[in-house]
This record gives sequence, C-alpha cells and structure tokens, in this order.
Amino acid sequence: MGDRVEEIANFLRISDRIGTAGQPNAFQFAAIRAAGYQTVINLALSSSDHALLNEAAVAQSARLEYFHIPVVWDKPTLMDFEFFCQIMKRRPDRKLFIHCAANKRVSVFVYLWRRIHQQESDETAKQDLQRIWQPNEIWTAFIQQVLDRYLPIPEVPEVPVSDPSTTQNGAKIQDRP
Repeated sequence: MGDRVEEIANFLRISDRIGTAGQPNAFQFAAIRAAGYQTVINLALSSSDHALLNEAAVAQSARLEYFHIPVVWDKPTLMDFEFFCQIMKRRPDRKLFIHCAANKRVSVFVYLWRRIHQQESDETAKQDLQRIWQPNEIWTAFIQQVLDRYLPIPEVPEVPVSDPSTTQNGAKIQDRP
C-alpha cells in the first residue's frame, strides 16, 4: 500500500517542484522520496487525525529533509505563513512535498505563496485551492489578511486636477471687479 505518491490522500501536483497532500502514512514516505521529493513540510498538528508521532524520524529515515509548522486549524497566523515562506524561499531548487491532515491548510498556504511570491493570478492559483476545498470563514479571513499585508495596493490612475478658474465644461470664469 502506498507505492505511489499519488495514492496519498488528496495528493495534488502543483508543479514540477511542489506536491501537496493530506497526511501520508509511515510507508508512504518512501514513495515521496521515490517521486523525487527532497523536503517535507508538515503543517498539521501532532494531534491531527492520523498524525505520525515520529514523523520527523520517519521522514529522515527516508532521506527527506523535514520541517514541522504546527498550524492551528481554527487560528492560522501570519507567523505560520512567514515561517512557511522562509522555508520555501531558502529551497528554490528543491522538490517540496507539503502536507497537513487533509491538504486544506496546505492548499491555502500554497495558494498564498503562488499569489505573493510567484505573482500568479488569483484565477490560476485559486483553481488548485478549490480542487481541494472552499475555505471556510476563518480561512477566508486569513487569506484576506495575508493578501492585504503582502500584495501591493493597486495603483490608482492620477485624476487631473481641474483648474479652479474654469467651469465644469472648461470655459474660463471671468473675474468680477
């Protein structure tokens, strides 16, 4: 069981570099390595459904670099996302397998990564997010909080300032003595 990375719950290949999924079992870490992934980022809590108590050791025995960012399901934070981004930025040439309990936390973090750091359109990045789930109110608010913080404010075109000595149609106002 689990000879192929595609057999991991909710597996989604985002790109040649990034694969996401729900919680793999202990045997599936060999499949993760066999698929060419070099780093595992776990966003689930140690108490999440089907969590592996010794996941770091299992990953390392499969020769995978391992990071654990325990993101609380009903309280994701900017610090969680910033830590995630630091790991992603520092591994530009590594193939990354990112998972949580059901690929919901991960799908949001990867959506935000793609929007902010890869400048992908909302439409493109959101397609993969929505293949996994429709974020609830907590996660929708988190998405907006992160986008508000990191995406530049769109430039507003300059509006020409009208000359106060003209009327709305541009006719000159005559000075009265």
